[in-house]
Amino acid sequence: HMKTLYQCNQCDKAFSQSNHLKRHQMTHNGEKPYQCKECDKAFSCSSNLMIHQRTHTGEKPYQCNQCDKAFSHSGNLKTHKMTHTGEKPYQCNQCDKAFSQKG
Repeated sequence: HMKTLYQCNQCDKAFSQSNHLKRHQMTHNGEKPYQCKECDKAFSCSSNLMIHQRTHTGEKPYQCNQCDKAFSHSGNLKTHKMTHTGEKPYQCNQCDKAFSQKG
């Protein structure tokens, strides 16, 4: 059974649900209907507004299980965890140095 894919007509992205395609297309047309009530920032996706609102509330739901640091965004926790593991997945293409973050 083949899944229907909804293809963006402005880039190569495709989605399994039409509402996901509609939400994605807002990134192309600049539509940002989700407005922060605390500041002037607006977002095309409600989940991005929710993440942004943590800058005002101070909420940090992503806790490191190896130390007491907490983060407002899951990606920041993932990057932080590399300080414990020593993982450096990003290699400089000019020299042999490796880094934990893209630069």
